[in-house]
Amino acid sequence: MSQEPQRVGLVLARASQVLGEEPFYHEFIEGLERVLTPAGVSLLVKVVTDRAAETATYEQWAERKQVAGVMLVDLSPDDERVPLVRRLGIPAVVLGDPSTADGLPTVWTDDARFARDAVRFLAERGHTVVGHVSGPLLFAHTQLRRGGAEAEAGERGLTLITAEGDYSQESGRQATERVLSDSPARPTAIVYDNDMMALGGLETISERGLRVPADVSVVAWDDSAQCQLAVPALSAMSHDVGRIGELGAGAILDAMRDASADTVYEAPKAQIVERESTT
Repeated sequence: MSQEPQRVGLVLARASQVLGEEPFYHEFIEGLERVLTPAGVSLLVKVVTDRAAETATYEQWAERKQVAGVMLVDLSPDDERVPLVRRLGIPAVVLGDPSTADGLPTVWTDDARFARDAVRFLAERGHTVVGHVSGPLLFAHTQLRRGGAEAEAGERGLTLITAEGDYSQESGRQATERVLSDSPARPTAIVYDNDMMALGGLETISERGLRVPADVSVVAWDDSAQCQLAVPALSAMSHDVGRIGELGAGAILDAMRDASADTVYEAPKAQIVERESTT
């Protein structure tokens, strides 16, 4: 890398309300900066409303030479951003499954395995009907989680009832209503793809006169202070998100040195933290 000041770009195509609520990207960005800043590299974060605006941002950054590399997040299968950054000549790292990266370096979390772990965790506690409130199914990591949950449920003879949210607390409320209403057998446990949807789910469960965990157990995908302070406290799939950010920063620095094509940086294994909500 040259000695001139350099920046790494991160574009987040999410509603600002969702980003404001959700701790994941705050922790991820903190992890990125812990490694980038000592290396003399700054982080440029831009929040946009949709993929078209994200594409336009990369094109503008490349034309103006504003960034030396980018982190790609929330990829879909056959995502158009992968060939785009190649065409623009911007070093890039994918946060996601290697199957989405087409040879770009990746920071990988095994979403399918972790989803299986969550369903197994509930099955071992006697649950036979389990709900899964996912994030947007256009994302590859959501599809992998759904596939892992379905596979584990199928192997164990469980019923899996699913609904889709957008990571916001309100979508968790609405998806929980569908999970509890749209099937003859009410789930006795629900897994949520993030903490904010789980908190929304708690509200819906309470409004229906059900108790957590006596009537419905709850597991959130991401652990956070909100999970710990909720009443009752939420069990959660705990990920070291800051460490994932650190790995991403190391990967993009390697990519900027042309040293990391096809490299997979595996994130630490998630652990289920059991609290009152699955007692």
